[in-house]
Amino acid sequence: MAIETRSTTSPTRRRSRWVLLLVLPYLGLCFPQIYARSTPALWGFPFFYWYQFAWVIAASILLAVVYKKLKN
Repeated sequence: MAIETRSTTSPTRRRSRWVLLLVLPYLGLCFPQIYARSTPALWGFPFFYWYQFAWVIAASILLAVVYKKLKN
């Protein structure tokens, strides 16, 4: 039979303000009435499409930054 040992200290939960950066893509895309228009166009694509695609790239960068900061 194995003897179970329990630690008397509870695991600490790291809270960081870096995680708040992950709210930005949500807020940027949460209100489509702000970006649901066709102008300005970029390379023939209406604003509605390239704005959302820009958030895909921005969210990826933000995720990488938050990951690097929380990894330490």
